[in-house]
Amino acid sequence: MARPIKETPILHGKDAERFLKRMNEDHKVSPEENARGRANYEAILKIFKG
Repeated sequence: MARPIKETPILHGKDAERFLKRMNEDHKVSPEENARGRANYEAILKIFKG
């Protein structure tokens, strides 16, 4: 039987500020990383479409 899912903790103070700042940052990905991710995605699609 599956274990129950715990409640998500609520962030307060400095932790909440740090989290919001990090979420609002732009996360740039290099063209090489993007190409590698796309190639992996295509490979997985081929496996599942079989």
